[in-house]
Amino acid sequence: MTNRFLTWLAFLALTFPSYAQQRCPIIPAPLKADLEAGIFSLDVNTPLWVEDPALEKVASYLQHELLRLKFLPLARSSKKMSCTAGIHLRLAEKKNMAEEAYRLRITERNIVVEANSVAGAFNGASSLVQLISGIDISNNKLSIPAWQIEDEPAYPWRGLMLDESRFFIGKEKVMDLIDWMAFYKLNKLHWHLTDEPAWRLEIKKYPKLALIGGIGDHNNPLKPAAYYTQREIAEVIDYAAKRNISIIPEIDMPGHATAANRAYPYYSGGGSQQHPDFTFDPGKEETYTFLSNILRETNAVFSSGMLHLGGDEVSFGSDKWMENEGIKKVMKKHHLQGLKDVERYFMERMADSVYQLDAKLLVWDEMADINLPKDSTIICWWRHDKPEQLQKSLDKGYQTILCPRLPYYFDFVQDSSHRAGRKWGELYSPLENVYKFSVDSLVRNTEQRKLVLGIQANLWTETVTNLNRVDYLLFPRLAGLAEAAWSHKSVKDYASFKERLKQHLLLYRKQNLYFYNPFQPNDIPEPVYFKKDRKDLNAEEN
Repeated sequence: MTNRFLTWLAFLALTFPSYAQQRCPIIPAPLKADLEAGIFSLDVNTPLWVEDPALEKVASYLQHELLRLKFLPLARSSKKMSCTAGIHLRLAEKKNMAEEAYRLRITERNIVVEANSVAGAFNGASSLVQLISGIDISNNKLSIPAWQIEDEPAYPWRGLMLDESRFFIGKEKVMDLIDWMAFYKLNKLHWHLTDEPAWRLEIKKYPKLALIGGIGDHNNPLKPAAYYTQREIAEVIDYAAKRNISIIPEIDMPGHATAANRAYPYYSGGGSQQHPDFTFDPGKEETYTFLSNILRETNAVFSSGMLHLGGDEVSFGSDKWMENEGIKKVMKKHHLQGLKDVERYFMERMADSVYQLDAKLLVWDEMADINLPKDSTIICWWRHDKPEQLQKSLDKGYQTILCPRLPYYFDFVQDSSHRAGRKWGELYSPLENVYKFSVDSLVRNTEQRKLVLGIQANLWTETVTNLNRVDYLLFPRLAGLAEAAWSHKSVKDYASFKERLKQHLLLYRKQNLYFYNPFQPNDIPEPVYFKKDRKDLNAEEN
């Protein structure tokens, strides 16, 4: 045996347990990964070669993450030096890979990330970051095994929804979560910015939306106003874009409008005793102008070309509609028979406002009942107890995102012993269910399966009172979501995932995340942001 081969064997024996010598530690699991002989030594003198100007932002991400995770600053070069030792970011000359696919090749001399697109190159850089994250620095160097990886996603939509109406998370924490989304190759952030408790987006034409509508949250209606300025939104959008993440804003209507109606009561359609001022008024022509102006401004701020209008649970607060003279006139003029018809009329008009902006419309699955252009509309199926609504969406030809309450509402508890958080009867959302969710079990028609854009988890924040709980609800389920949405069936294996996850839990601890440990459920990490609340937090989670 050569000395080099003996050295390689010794490294494997020290670095990887015997059961996982050929198991790539990346989450989500790559489509193909082979471990070859050799070690690449990375240190502060390793050059980062950017072989195409289009990959400058990918290089910036790689630098940022190496500095964040390993305190390792790398210098980069834009010169084309394909044979020079170092890390190379490269766009392939032959377009022979799928969208977002990448190749990552590590040898003793070079690390090469290659892809057809910037998105694919980013995914390759993300995998490299993960490989590096699990390696400790020794003698000021990182010794990276010679993995040869070829990978591509199973689904183009790998999403997370954040509800900030009920609890304001804030720019710094949102950016932190964007880093973790990028780490796990999640690429869509659905930002729920308006609802009953508060309005979180500055609209310059209607400043009271944020100044008055931004007061309070789900647990404290008197909390000082908290919202994002348009400048802050632009910063978050730019930060996410550099990490291959699109942000889709949600402006909820015609229900869940309480905060907006608190600011501008003229447009209120009333509500119920439990949900006062819950709806916008479909009987006032001015309502459509008001909301269209809001959407126009929102679309100008966000760059995704997509707007989510909600459209769910309107019946919670449409009691007053039948007493509304303006609505009665609309019903008579347009031959509407009942409240559902009024709701449909409202949403069709507001959908037209979105289409006129050359944007795609996203709505919750209630809106599969009405007739919207299938090429411009995406349905988010959330009611796991109504599979017929998913089928209706697919039968009508809508592209559809799967985010069923079970297992993808992350406000549901992840352990049967947890008291804070939601359950569906006795059911909840443990990590295993998040991981093993199967699109094929729900959508058996091969052609209709092509309409499924992907998977999304939704973090509703009724039970959130601090940032520690945000972490606790998301981690490690975010990792399980990522593998469910990215990895192909041929490489998915829950036992393998659990072994890889153990290393990630160590990283969570190093990065001060307040996470749930599925291997040691009673292991409560030290709270990070609110140490004075530790006793309350421990009681709450257990």
